[in-house]
Amino acid sequence: MSKSILENRPQLEAAVMQVAEVAGYLWEKGWAERNGGNITINITEYVDDEIRQLPAISEVKSIGTTLPNIKGCYFYCKGTGKRMRDLARWPMANGSVIRILDDCASYVIIADEPVMPTSELPSHLSMHDYLIGSGSCYKATLHTHPIELVAMSHNPKMLEKDVMGKLLWSMIPETLAFAPLGLGIVPYELPGSVKLAEATLELIKDYDVVMWEKHGICAVGTDIMDAFDQADVLNKAATIYLRAKSMGFEPTGMTDEAMKEVQDVFNLPKKRPC
Repeated sequence: MSKSILENRPQLEAAVMQVAEVAGYLWEKGWAERNGGNITINITEYVDDEIRQLPAISEVKSIGTTLPNIKGCYFYCKGTGKRMRDLARWPMANGSVIRILDDCASYVIIADEPVMPTSELPSHLSMHDYLIGSGSCYKATLHTHPIELVAMSHNPKMLEKDVMGKLLWSMIPETLAFAPLGLGIVPYELPGSVKLAEATLELIKDYDVVMWEKHGICAVGTDIMDAFDQADVLNKAATIYLRAKSMGFEPTGMTDEAMKEVQDVFNLPKKRPC
């Protein structure tokens, strides 16, 4: 059996094992049915000269677009068709490390096995390209299917700009504190489509979490746990809202004045902090 790329690289191993931990949470929450959901993290900072010399273990694969800011970067990606519950146990058998080639439009797999990355790789890499180009410190992208948030997206009223985000903020102060940029909404588009990717990329400039109507969310963060936390706090608020509704009343939510007080006291950012 060949040596894993993680061996004797504690920082890289920690980053990949954090992905495995989050994958387990997604499965336990019911947010990752079958092979649902995708994760991609930028691991370039953990790459040493030995890794840079590793040969490709796949053919050259096209990204489908040109992304100049990710030239020469390395990413760990969940494999296409792979289950989060399996990735949680065996991350390098259910994901792979890819190298972006100098044409900025293609990549090769370099470790550990020739597991094809997520089918939504172009969307994920487009977000990473934007994040790098904007000087962001965010290095992780997550797509998953939070049950309560998806349920709320079936209400047309919730799809109006910032309506759902403001409502979720009002359910519990922690939502505003830990997801201060709110929730962007993309009207329904075919999963994996160019239109969906373009709409998401536009909204990710202003929001850390984007809701795909009747589908799921896409979140970015400093690492994969940060991205997960953003989705988790928003879905907690959605759960509070729906449980109040199930009890037969419309929850009042925090007032605008109360939410402004939280923003002011905790000096919450109105734009991405890095």
